[in-house]
Amino acid sequence: MGKDLSQQFAVAANRFAEGDAALGYSISEIAFNGPLDELTKTSRCQVALYVHGLAVLEVLREQLGELDFVAAAGLSLGEFTAHAAAETFDFLTGLRLVANRSRYMEEACNSSSGTMAAFIGGQEADVRRIAGEADVDVANLNSPGQIVLSGSTANIHRAIELAKEEGIRKAVRLNVAGAFHSRLMRPAQEKLERDLSTAAIERPKATVIANVTAAPATEENEIRRTLAQQVTGSVRWTESIEYLIDKLHCDLFLELGPGEVLAGLVQRIRKGTEVMSIDNTESLLEAVQRLKNALRAS
Repeated sequence: MGKDLSQQFAVAANRFAEGDAALGYSISEIAFNGPLDELTKTSRCQVALYVHGLAVLEVLREQLGELDFVAAAGLSLGEFTAHAAAETFDFLTGLRLVANRSRYMEEACNSSSGTMAAFIGGQEADVRRIAGEADVDVANLNSPGQIVLSGSTANIHRAIELAKEEGIRKAVRLNVAGAFHSRLMRPAQEKLERDLSTAAIERPKATVIANVTAAPATEENEIRRTLAQQVTGSVRWTESIEYLIDKLHCDLFLELGPGEVLAGLVQRIRKGTEVMSIDNTESLLEAVQRLKNALRAS
């Protein structure tokens, strides 16, 4: 994650180096070289994603001269990256919040027995009814027909059994460290609330969509509240993308970070929407050229 970008662009290397110095350990070494079991720890993965996403953004800004965007959104941890991109808080403030959030969530995972499961092909009302009967929480509304439930391991297994009875096309347990976006993360939320209460937060310079409301969070206290609530609350990703497209008329999305998961979700939410997924030098240079061509055409 981010290794080739850091080798090619000083601004990316500097962003990772800044993170290393602030954290007291080398997130760059873990992101660049692993090992995978270290990188996938909750307390490391979230930090690496945050730094990587903003390193990509720094290179884009350098290559384009400027990068004006209407809005930003991020799925779960990505909401912090979105706020940093919109200058709600500076890089280091966001890094401290993310490092603490990830540690708190890892602690909550270790102190509980929880997991998550994806339900594919069912109606939202049916999956919500299953969640109620199994006493688990709706964690993610990722796209039409893709909903994730979260809760105790025993209750998630119960939800999977109920899905078979309801005729849900597919219900599968996910390989995750714990029950994210559920009531089992309450201790993590309470600790993060304290951190957010003293963090330097300003009004975003671009619209940022909150996971828990699927609407803009603009005022300082509202931002603090929604960032804390999403630790236990539902990630309303489908509605968030619909808001960006239908209310803000966004027609070009940049996915900053590893893989193309969000691009796939956006296509399922609104087929034909243009998304550029950027995570390495090759994809970044391609995106820069396409953006320059688009600017010239306009």
